[in-house]
Amino acid sequence: MNAPVIIPPTLRFDEEEFTRLVAANPDLRMELTAEGELIVMAPTGSEGGSYNAELTTDIVSWNRRTRLGVVFDSSTGFKLPNGAIRSPDTAWIAQSRWDALTPQQRKGYAPICPDFVLELVSESDDVEGVREKMQEYIENGCRLGWMIAPKTRQVEVYRPERTVEVLQFPTSLSGEEVLPGFVLNLETVFSEI
Repeated sequence: MNAPVIIPPTLRFDEEEFTRLVAANPDLRMELTAEGELIVMAPTGSEGGSYNAELTTDIVSWNRRTRLGVVFDSSTGFKLPNGAIRSPDTAWIAQSRWDALTPQQRKGYAPICPDFVLELVSESDDVEGVREKMQEYIENGCRLGWMIAPKTRQVEVYRPERTVEVLQFPTSLSGEEVLPGFVLNLETVFSEI
């Protein structure tokens, strides 16, 4: 029988300690805030995992055609400029920015904020926490972010120096100038509900 893990709210980690903790617990999904707070995330439910796979596949397919950058899944951690280590559900980095990293930087938590992030709100997610995370991405250099909530069929679009755009029941999303020519069909996610 596995015992529950209880983490005191005052406990803080640095990047080295976080890296050791992740290596010792490869089955856990964890993030580190800029303040050193550890966030342990529950596994995604089967339905949410399927939605995320579909959405990531669409972005991968577009990227294979355009060869404009690199796509990452939810198991990838990025060290943001504020020191946080975050793992968006899907991320994309322009090829020129990725190429500017050293091979060593690419192997660990790449010290870069993705150009694009997608967060799929799951049943176990705290929506306000996901909103804060989206804002953190924008504040650290992300150029476009989508927070997709299948349960409410709502999408929040995040862009630098603009208010968050809230879309009710959209059928598609444009990648705008960040993901040129990409259009995400949301029927895959929203039609199932």
